Amino acid sequence: MAKTLIILFFATLFLGVPVAFTMGIAGISAIFIDGSLNPLVATQRMFAGIDSFPLMAVPFFILASELMTACGLTNALLRFANALVGHVRGGLGHVNILVSMLFAGISGSALADAAGPSAIVMRMMREAGYEKNYAGALSAATATIGPIIPPSILAVIFAISTNGVTVAGLFLAGIVPGVLLGVALAVANHIVSTRYGYRGREHRATLIELRSATLTAIPALIMPAIILGGILFGVFTPTEAGAVASAYALFLGFLLRAFTIRTLYAAFVRAAVVTSSVFLIVAMASIFAWLLTYLQIPQELAKLITQITENRLGILFILAGFALICGFFIDTLPALIILTPILGPIAYSADPRPHRLFRRDRPAAIRHDAGTEPDHRHDHPAGRPGAVCDRHCRTTENRTAFKGGAAAAAG
Repeated sequence: MAKTLIILFFATLFLGVPVAFTMGIAGISAIFIDGSLNPLVATQRMFAGIDSFPLMAVPFFILASELMTACGLTNALLRFANALVGHVRGGLGHVNILVSMLFAGISGSALADAAGPSAIVMRMMREAGYEKNYAGALSAATATIGPIIPPSILAVIFAISTNGVTVAGLFLAGIVPGVLLGVALAVANHIVSTRYGYRGREHRATLIELRSATLTAIPALIMPAIILGGILFGVFTPTEAGAVASAYALFLGFLLRAFTIRTLYAAFVRAAVVTSSVFLIVAMASIFAWLLTYLQIPQELAKLITQITENRLGILFILAGFALICGFFIDTLPALIILTPILGPIAYSADPRPHRLFRRDRPAAIRHDAGTEPDHRHDHPAGRPGAVCDRHCRTTENRTAFKGGAAAAAG
C-alpha cells in the first residue's frame, strides 16, 4: 500500500491536480486498491481531521481579518507604516514589510496578507518605478510573515496535530522569529534599493502627520494586544480569542460606520470561501497523514536518519532540509499536516522540548482548549512554568495522561 500511496500522490501532483484533491485521491485510491482496510476509514478520518474545537479558531481569525479590511483599517495600517518608514531608501519596500508584520497580528494567514496589504503595496511599488518582478517577489516574501507572528492559523493546526505543544505556546514562540524575518527582509530590501536606486518619499513625515496616522491605526494595533493578552493572562482560550477578535472587528466597523450590507455580506462570503478551502485541505490531508502513520513510515524514516547520524543538530538539519524540499512541491498547510506525524517523533527524540513557553515569573494563568492538552481542560495557577501539563500539573492523573500521550506520539 505504501508504494501505491506514494506513486499516486506524486503522479497526481505532477499532473497539476490541486494538492487537496491529490492527497484525497491518493489516500482513498490506495485504500481501495489494497483492500485490507474498510473504505469507511477514509470518511472517518476526513471527519476526525476537522472535528476539533480548537480548529474553530481558524474561521474566526479569517473572518476578523476580512472585517478589518472591509472597514478600512488596512489602509490605516498602510498610512501608519508609510509615515514611519516611507522616507528611508527603498521606502515602499520597507512599508510593505512593516505593514505585513502589523497585519500578521490580525490575520494569521499568508493568503489574507498577500491578497490584502501586500497586493496594495505591490501596486504602489510598481507605480513608483520599482521593477515589477522585485515588487512581486518582495510582496510574496512579506506575506509569509502572516502565519508566523501570532495569531497564526498554522500554529492552531500544528497544535491539534501533535501532542506536547499548546496554541498559546506556539503563538508566543512565533513573535521573535516573525520579527527577525521582518528585519532580514528589511536589510535585503535596503541592499537592493541601494543597488538599483529605489528611493523613499521626498520628505519625512511631520510630527502632526505621524500623530494623525498613529491615532488612525490604533484601533487596528489594539487587536493583537487583545488576542495575545487575553490568551497569556488566561482571560480566554485561543478559540475564544478568535471569536473576540471577530466581535471586535465587527464592533469597530459599526462604530466607524464603515459597513454597508453589501460590504458586510462580501466579507462573510470571502471568509467562508477561505475557511472552506482550509478545512478541505485539512480533511484530505488527514487521510494521507493517517495512512502514513498506519504504514509505519515515520519509524522507517527514523531508522534511515539514525543510520546517517545520531548527532542531535545533524538530525534537526536533515529534518529542516527535508521540510524545505517538500515546500518546493507542496503548500504549507498540507505539508504541515502530512509531515507532522512523520517528522514530529523524530524531532522530539532530538529535542524533547518543542517549545519553552513561559518563564518562572510569568504572573498569569493559561486556559487550554479541549484537544490541545491530553484529555482535560482547566486553568493553570499563576507562576507555574511551562505550558506542557507534565511540567505544571500537580495531579497524578494529568501527569500520567500527558506521559501516555507523548509515548503514543513517539511510538
